[in-house]
Amino acid sequence: MACYLSGYKGRFAPSPTGPLHAGSLVAALASWLDARAHGGQWLVRIEDVDMPRCVPGAADTIVAQLSACGLRPDEPPVYQSQRGALYQAALDQLISAGLAYPCGCTRQDIALVLASTGHAKERHGELVYPGTCRQGLNGKPGRAWRFFTQKHASNKPLAQSTRAQSAINSIVHSDHDAAELAWHDRRLGPQAQNVSRDVGDFVLKRADGFWAYQLAVVVDDAAQGITDIVRGEDLADNTARQILLQRALGVATPRYLHTPLVLGANGEKLSKQNGAKALDLSDPLAALNQAAGMLGLAPQSGRVPDALANWVAQWAAKVT
Repeated sequence: MACYLSGYKGRFAPSPTGPLHAGSLVAALASWLDARAHGGQWLVRIEDVDMPRCVPGAADTIVAQLSACGLRPDEPPVYQSQRGALYQAALDQLISAGLAYPCGCTRQDIALVLASTGHAKERHGELVYPGTCRQGLNGKPGRAWRFFTQKHASNKPLAQSTRAQSAINSIVHSDHDAAELAWHDRRLGPQAQNVSRDVGDFVLKRADGFWAYQLAVVVDDAAQGITDIVRGEDLADNTARQILLQRALGVATPRYLHTPLVLGANGEKLSKQNGAKALDLSDPLAALNQAAGMLGLAPQSGRVPDALANWVAQWAAKVT
């Protein structure tokens, strides 16, 4: 087993847009096992910052599903919808540092600019922001707040802790506009992304007034002292943006492990959006065995607590 710093703290952070399904149980089980295998704490954070998508009662359902599977957090769950003051303080810090600016662009505005420059392509369903409002709103009302990726990449990062520095492999500057951020994923290995080029200046606070996921998750992980993030592989693409925000805010960078995805019949990631069914927990061990199989763990029989204990031992023997 690899040597970990003391004080390991992990988390599972579901969005309450419906009950857990088979794919989300894989991430929940992996994060719980990783915490237990290293003698650490495991927290649950309800990411209900995108309130228009949240389903009433879903958060309670998720907590009950986790409990039925023997996955109980070491502290009461926290809710992003109650943490707006923390996000505002972080945004104010970025604004003061010149690393956040108001944006008056609509999606149609962005699409028109990209089309005029021959770059009208979507990235995971989102348009790469061309930086239209970087130098000012030009009479438009501000609608959202964006992170000034280019400016941050061209400056030296703020001081970080030793652990944060070791978690980031490098930032390689190829020119003023582009800096490739490289990091290591415990399962996927070396990863890299040029955020300025591939994503653009991403949103911190949305035009509808709700906080963006990228800012909220970074602030919460720092506030809760999260040392290790274990989550689904579909979220790996967010990592570079979150590391940039961690650096800009001067907080530690956790280590990352992204778990395999459960695919639906259409070959796409199993999700609530493509009709994933709620977990059938009439037999919790059957659901857990399916999730454990996705993680390369041997099936178990008998009682759920005994199965979990055996999986902790298996996980401890294989993780890095």
